[in-house]
Amino acid sequence: METIEVGCAIIRKDGRLLIAQRNLNDSYGGYWEFPGGKREAGETIEECLAREVFEELGVRIRPEKPLCRHTHELPGRKITLCFYFCDWTEGEPAALDCKDFRWVMRQEIGQYRFLPGDLEVLEALKENWEEYFKVRGNCR
Repeated sequence: METIEVGCAIIRKDGRLLIAQRNLNDSYGGYWEFPGGKREAGETIEECLAREVFEELGVRIRPEKPLCRHTHELPGRKITLCFYFCDWTEGEPAALDCKDFRWVMRQEIGQYRFLPGDLEVLEALKENWEEYFKVRGNCR
């Protein structure tokens, strides 16, 4: 069974999280997600996150620390989602390889239809917002 690792970036700036909307022709087209993508052979998950977020949104990030990993089994393959807290370092987002993006506040997150694999992490973020982000403060 094929296993695919996917990096998922939790990027916070000024009390908001950066989320991206999948292109309509992608699987789960139109759903929202934490930016990121598939790890390529020979790269670390941190390198994957930095590359994918830049390709998708044109911003530079620095993966800081892992939050969790979740594995989902689909017919013929396993997908491991690797969620990381990331520092936004430079650039303003643009929808380069996604349909749209948003900086959202805690109370706005529930208005968006997220990928099933992101829902558990999304709930944990909403419930533990202050705890997760108090040490980090606001990223630039």
